[in-house]
Amino acid sequence: MRLCCPCHFGLESVLSFEIKKAGGENLSVTDGRISFDGDASVLARSNIRLATAERVLIELGSFKAESFSELFDGVKSLPLENFIGCYDAFPVKGHSLKSKLHSIPDCQSIIKKAAVERLKSKYHINSFEETGPRHQIQFNILKDVATIYLDTSGEGLHKRGYRKNSNDAPIKETLAAGIVDLARVRGGSVVCDPMCGSGTILIESAYKALGIAPGLKRSFEAEKWDCFPAEIWHNERNAAKEDIRQNDFKAFGFDIDRFAVELSRSNCAGAGVGDRAVIERRAIKDHVQIPGAITICNPPYGERMLELRQAEDLYRKMGQVLRPSKDNPCYIISPHEEFEKLFGKKADKKRKLYNGMLKCQLYMYYL
Repeated sequence: MRLCCPCHFGLESVLSFEIKKAGGENLSVTDGRISFDGDASVLARSNIRLATAERVLIELGSFKAESFSELFDGVKSLPLENFIGCYDAFPVKGHSLKSKLHSIPDCQSIIKKAAVERLKSKYHINSFEETGPRHQIQFNILKDVATIYLDTSGEGLHKRGYRKNSNDAPIKETLAAGIVDLARVRGGSVVCDPMCGSGTILIESAYKALGIAPGLKRSFEAEKWDCFPAEIWHNERNAAKEDIRQNDFKAFGFDIDRFAVELSRSNCAGAGVGDRAVIERRAIKDHVQIPGAITICNPPYGERMLELRQAEDLYRKMGQVLRPSKDNPCYIISPHEEFEKLFGKKADKKRKLYNGMLKCQLYMYYL
């Protein structure tokens, strides 16, 4: 099969490495999206193990579609029956950009009709109950080229199953995992988040260091599909559990907010890494450097949680207490264009990332 994983812009190189490790072949990388070849086991493994992918899609085909008739014919030619049974549900959603076919509702309607006609001809029936497992059809029409997918994940892969609650502005798990990878967190690492919020960075750091697959605590839509044998999911989960390793990893989290401290503790416990994390209430002005720790944080942004002036004061204080160095590297994500000036030190390296729709920079201090 040809598979496809969307990801946060800026994390393509991180996800590419993950996909290769999962057995994906013939990778094709575009902005925010990686396509690759893989069998059913690779599909299951990707859902369970990929930390920075947003979801795992089956790429059914691409074709030019400047008219509704071309869109209809293109979809009708796809082998939908290889995946969708005669009782299965197959809703349609998607988007269009820089294309003649720009009406999303009309595109949805045409694709649905084409799918029905294809499946009617294969199953020799005139109507579909759609009471079976859900097979979400997704379409992407870009510059008059339509690509049709089936979503195998269901809920986005950032839904790990451990975060029952969050604070006002949590960082997405997949983005946190990418930053953790870029920060080179390893088995013996010590990680510190001085503004830990709901604990996401601490948990993703622990998962990376301990080799815990992020999808072990959740299920996936394609597990219900008849076209894939149930044992592949069972086998891949068992293999992922066997790869969990024990080491000296430790995480420290601090936050000025009492609710955030309790939330982080609860989420770490729910993720199964509560024994690896020390989480306390502490303001950034009282921060004490932990020898050898990698500091990773997502400080509040002026656009969301604090007034801009308060956020800028916070960045200045961070620069005074964090004091990044080779022995205590620091990785901070922020949208503020003057962050380095406020922090008081130029980053050794920067990487453009998006936190939701907000363009940010990951400021990396490691020299």
